[in-house]
Amino acid sequence: MEDKIQETQESTNEVSIPEDLEAIKAELEEERKAKAAAEAALAEKDTRISELNATLNVALQGSEAAAAELTQVKEAHAKAVAKYLDVVRTANPTIPKDIIVGQTIEEIDASLEKAEAIADAIRANLEAQAKEARVPAGAPTRGEISLEGLSPRDKIAAGIHQKGGTQS
Repeated sequence: MEDKIQETQESTNEVSIPEDLEAIKAELEEERKAKAAAEAALAEKDTRISELNATLNVALQGSEAAAAELTQVKEAHAKAVAKYLDVVRTANPTIPKDIIVGQTIEEIDASLEKAEAIADAIRANLEAQAKEARVPAGAPTRGEISLEGLSPRDKIAAGIHQKGGTQS
C-alpha cells in the first residue's frame, strides 16, 4: 500500500507546479468575486431591510395615530347620540322617556316612530271611549245637592259651604 502512495506522490510531482498554481489562482479569484458579489447582495438586502423597517415604523405610527383618532371619534359619537336621545325625549313630552331608547340615531328614530304609533293608537282609543261616554245634548242640568238623609250638623255645614263660608 505504501508503494501505491509513493507512486501517486511521484506522479503528482510530475505535474507542473506553475499550471496548478495558475488554476488555483483562477479558482481563488472566482471565489473572491463570488464572495464580493455575495457581500454586495447581502449589503443590498441589509439596506432594503433598513428601508422596510423605517417604512414599517412610519406605518405603525400612522396606525397608532389613526387608532387614537378613532377612539376620540367614537367618544364624540357616543356623546352626540346621548344628546340626541335627550333632545328627542324632551321634544316628545307625551311619550314616556324610557320608551324612547337606542344606541344609534337610527335606533332612536325607530323607537320614536314606534312610540308615536303606540301613543296615536292609545289616543284614538281614548277618544273613542270619550265619545261613547258623552252626555247627550239636552240633558238636564245638575241640581243642588240633596240634603235628605244628612244630620242637622251636616246640613248646617253644607249650607255654610254653599254660601262660601268656612267650616270650623
